[in-house]
Amino acid sequence: MAGPTGRGGSLGDALNDLLRSQVTARHRLPSYNAKHWHAQLSQLTATHRGQQALTDAGLHVTSKTLINWLSDSQYNVRRSYLDIIHTAYENVAVVPADPIPRHIKRGQYEISGDVKTGDDERTRGTVDAAPLRIDGTRGNWDAIEEFWFAGELTDDEFEDHFIDDVIVEDIGEGTDGWEFPGGSYSVELR
Repeated sequence: MAGPTGRGGSLGDALNDLLRSQVTARHRLPSYNAKHWHAQLSQLTATHRGQQALTDAGLHVTSKTLINWLSDSQYNVRRSYLDIIHTAYENVAVVPADPIPRHIKRGQYEISGDVKTGDDERTRGTVDAAPLRIDGTRGNWDAIEEFWFAGELTDDEFEDHFIDDVIVEDIGEGTDGWEFPGGSYSVELR
């Protein structure tokens, strides 16, 4: 029985496709696009979540001051308050990534596509060569998780760390390291 599968033009692209099919990545809410402090403050004060973000960011002003700010977009607000408003706005605008689930870190991977180690280069996942099978339980997922939570897990970063921290941890360095020089990959999680 086939498990979740990611596909892409590189190993990293296929891995990211697989991961994003399982969990939500860090992203920015499209409705939070205000640039001016007044528009940001107006949007924040309109919701309980936004008001909490202002409090959490350290905005402690009286209701009268807040009303004055909201009633006049040209009000002269101190730089320190502008920074707090902006911080609160960004905290609400950005939705953090879901944690990488256990079944991803503990899964068995079957990689299909061009795989090279030393002079051995072949297309895996065909009738001539089985998929490259990797045991994710032996991997060190710390760096991958760090990039994931920061919203910086690019295809290249994922591929590099998956090779170094998961493949090498499972089956070793290979003849001269591992390369995935192809243009089409699928990664199935079992």
